[in-house]
Amino acid sequence: MNKLIFFSLFCWTIGLVSCNNNKQEAAVQQPAATQSDSSAAEQPIKTILFFGNSLTAGYGLESSEAFPALIQERIDSLNMPYKVINAGNSGETSAGGNSRVDWVLRQPVDVFVLELGGNDGLRGIPVAETRKNLQSIIDKVKAKYPEAKIVLAGMQIPPNMGAKYATDFRGLYPELARKNNIMLIPFLLEGVGGEVKLNQRDGIHPTAEGHRILADNVWEVLREVV
Repeated sequence: MNKLIFFSLFCWTIGLVSCNNNKQEAAVQQPAATQSDSSAAEQPIKTILFFGNSLTAGYGLESSEAFPALIQERIDSLNMPYKVINAGNSGETSAGGNSRVDWVLRQPVDVFVLELGGNDGLRGIPVAETRKNLQSIIDKVKAKYPEAKIVLAGMQIPPNMGAKYATDFRGLYPELARKNNIMLIPFLLEGVGGEVKLNQRDGIHPTAEGHRILADNVWEVLREVV
């Protein structure tokens, strides 16, 4: 009888110790999970700055319809820690952008998307001048934020100014991308330029539907750097 009581007490003690050990292990493991969740929540927000002309600004549309806003929607849907700033200025040339960029760079920038030059081409500004201005903008970004990633949006123009001018203009974007080792969107208006139904009455500025295609063109490259 005493042996039976002793055996029962022994089993009960073992069970109690095992239960306590399990509770201790759970208590040790729980803070680790909480700490991981906290780290994810405290991940710093980075900035993507779109610097361009009326295409970036979303001329003729609500700001929410312009491609930078659509990029923000995509980023949010993926829970990525980035905020988008639209620094587009309608009518801006590369020279105007070169004068304005110092003011824009007062805020921290992690990704800089440069979309300028289109107005230069439409006005027949010498390609060498456009190249010089775009290079200066790139240099200023690199000097202020050496770790920032730069994406250059390529542009093309109709041969109104002559075939040679159009060819030289188209070539300056891949040339700058190679020289500066930065990412290139081959042609921002791919699938939109020249498509009547995707452009507003002026035939230059994309509709809301056109901007959705622009956002796809941009994301194809931007996703590699965010």
